[in-house]
Amino acid sequence: MAVQVRGEILDVRRSGAYHVLSLTAPGISEVTRPGHFVNLAIGGEESSMLLRRSFAVHQVQSRGVYGGTLDIVVSVKGNGTRWLADRRRHDAIDIVGPLGRPFVLPKERVNAVLVGGGYGSAPLFMLAEQLRERGCRVDVVVGAGTEEKLFGTLELKRLASTLTVTTDDGSLGERGLVTDVLPDVMDRVNADVVYACGPMPMLASVARIAEERKAYSQCAVEEAMACGIGVCMTCVLPVVGQDGITRMLRSCTEGPVFRGDRVRWSEIGTIPPDTLGAPVQGGH
Repeated sequence: MAVQVRGEILDVRRSGAYHVLSLTAPGISEVTRPGHFVNLAIGGEESSMLLRRSFAVHQVQSRGVYGGTLDIVVSVKGNGTRWLADRRRHDAIDIVGPLGRPFVLPKERVNAVLVGGGYGSAPLFMLAEQLRERGCRVDVVVGAGTEEKLFGTLELKRLASTLTVTTDDGSLGERGLVTDVLPDVMDRVNADVVYACGPMPMLASVARIAEERKAYSQCAVEEAMACGIGVCMTCVLPVVGQDGITRMLRSCTEGPVFRGDRVRWSEIGTIPPDTLGAPVQGGH
C-alpha cells in the first residue's frame, strides 16, 4: 500500500532535544497506523547523501487545509538529520510510506502498558489514542538519559491513566531505567500486553519482563533502514517463527514491530548457527 509522494514541510518546531517536522503527505497519512514509518529522501536532488532515512510516524491528520499530514520526530545525529532539521516551511520533501508492519491492536479490552525510550516514544501517541478508543486501560512508562531527551511527557500524561517517567540522571521523575519501574507498573495494573519502542537493549529487557509476567509484548525495533522496502538487507535480525525455526527477518518489511518473545535479542548482529539458510561452519 506504500506510495511515493512529493510532500511539503508545513512546520519545524523544537521539543527538548528533538525537532518535530509536520509534512503534507496526501495518500499516506490516511492509511497510516501506529507503528508504521516513512522513508525520506535527504539533501535535495543534487545531494551526495544517497541513502534515505526512515522515521516512525508520530501523529497523522487525514484531512484539513493541506489534506493529509503527518509528524515525525528527528534527533540530529549527522549530516542527514541536520539537513532535515534545517528545513523551512514550504520546502519540498520526497516521502515513501506507510512502510512496515504496524502494532497489532487487541480485539477486546485489555490493560496495556506502553514503554518508550527517548524519542522512541513518538509512535506511542497514536497507539495510546487508538487503544483508548477501544476501551483499553493505557499506562505509559517513558525514560531517557536526561529530561531534555524525553519526548512529549505532557501530552502522554493526558493520554494515559498513569505516566511513569525515569531519567538516568534523575533530572525528572525517578532515577534509573524504564525497566527498573516496569515490573511494578505491570503488576499494579495487571497488564495483559506491553507495547514498546526504543533502543534494542531496552526492548530486550522489556520483552523478558513481559514474558516473566505471562504478558504479550510487541516491540518496534530501532534498526538502520536505508531503503525501507526490503532490498538492501541492512536491517535483518534473528526471529523465531511459529514453527520454531529461526529466520533472518527484515525490520523494514517483516517489522519494525515484532513479538518480543520471538526476537533473539542477544544474537542481533549475528546469524545464529541454527538459522534457516545459515552458512555451514567449515562447509564449502
